[in-house]
Amino acid sequence: MNNIIVIGGGAAGMMASLIAAKEGKKVILIEKNEKLGKKVYITGKGRCNITTSLEIEEIMSNIPGNSSFLYSALYTFSNHDLMNMIEDMGVKLKIERGNRVFPESDKSSDIIKAFENHLKKHDVNIMFNSEVSDIIIVNNEIKGVILNNRELPCDSVIIATGGMSYPLTGSTGDGYKFAKKAGHTVTKIRPSLIPLTAKEEWVKKLQGLSLKNASVNVSFKNKVIFEQLGEMIFTHFGVSGPIILSASRFVVDRLPDEVKLSINLKPGLTFEQLDKRVQKDFEIYSNKMFKNSLDSLLPQKMIPVIIELSGIHENKEVNQITRDERISLVKLLQNLTLTITCTRPIKEAIVTAGGVSVKEINPSTMESKIVKGLYFAGEVIDVDGLTGGFNLQIAFSTGYCAGLNA
Repeated sequence: MNNIIVIGGGAAGMMASLIAAKEGKKVILIEKNEKLGKKVYITGKGRCNITTSLEIEEIMSNIPGNSSFLYSALYTFSNHDLMNMIEDMGVKLKIERGNRVFPESDKSSDIIKAFENHLKKHDVNIMFNSEVSDIIIVNNEIKGVILNNRELPCDSVIIATGGMSYPLTGSTGDGYKFAKKAGHTVTKIRPSLIPLTAKEEWVKKLQGLSLKNASVNVSFKNKVIFEQLGEMIFTHFGVSGPIILSASRFVVDRLPDEVKLSINLKPGLTFEQLDKRVQKDFEIYSNKMFKNSLDSLLPQKMIPVIIELSGIHENKEVNQITRDERISLVKLLQNLTLTITCTRPIKEAIVTAGGVSVKEINPSTMESKIVKGLYFAGEVIDVDGLTGGFNLQIAFSTGYCAGLNA
């Protein structure tokens, strides 16, 4: 008899399997891909932003999707517990800007290898290229799973199948199907941490331009719903990059209504300071044309777009620019506005918002309140965080609780 079957070999599934095995349970880990941690492999651009060094209260404020449900899990297995565990497995970690934690080697494969080695060391039976087609429930109790048309009996099943984002990594929504069969509610599935599409045509001219230090605010019906300072990039369809991905979490629920995204290109300066700076530049370039006066203020690629949006003729001599024209230019630099029309498709999302309703899962153990012996871990649950290592921490903490209690 197999004590525990874990479906899905991502962050949550690997953690759940390892902890259950350490507790002396006989564990089978079933993974539909040819290797473990396919999604972990691509996180943090392949560097694996494994967690954050922030304190738990601050972590909670970076989890817009049902953070209170995670209170118990994060205190049971915190980010510091995770960091200690990973280092004990032989992977040295480092903390970077924005409290982001990475392997010192910058290789996500080191994290996956460490888990794989420890899973083998604790005799976890890993079945690759295997897909569970169904779970077996009798009298509201787990009895096993169906794999390749045969029954695999067990005492507990941990569903750690991920969400609907990045389907090439194996996240194709199987967990929702199993959850519904067990009588669980699955809340509306939508993309989170996803690039945004803009209506304005001028963004195409900025494709590939990244801003290291921009401030973004998102407003809906004239009310600011998100604000952050950091890195972003313009694309052929709109905008992307860390602060845009975080902003997208607040945009998704307002679409298809119109959402405004405003970029402050000079967030380190007040309006008055920036106006003085522009005046100083205008004095230096006073006999030049407007189009040749912005080189020290803006990236080269951005100058033609700003000129076009300012309404000041590019060939106008700088000493002919009026005070009103200069003031509106300064306003533009601190309030470059885009209209967000939609997100990219869910398959491009880093994380899925929505999932198995948290009201039907015990927050301390991750066990279903409906079916005995059924547990959930990771992205399949209706919880999600912003960028910065929060989602992997959610996966590891919920995986830990499920593995410990299954």
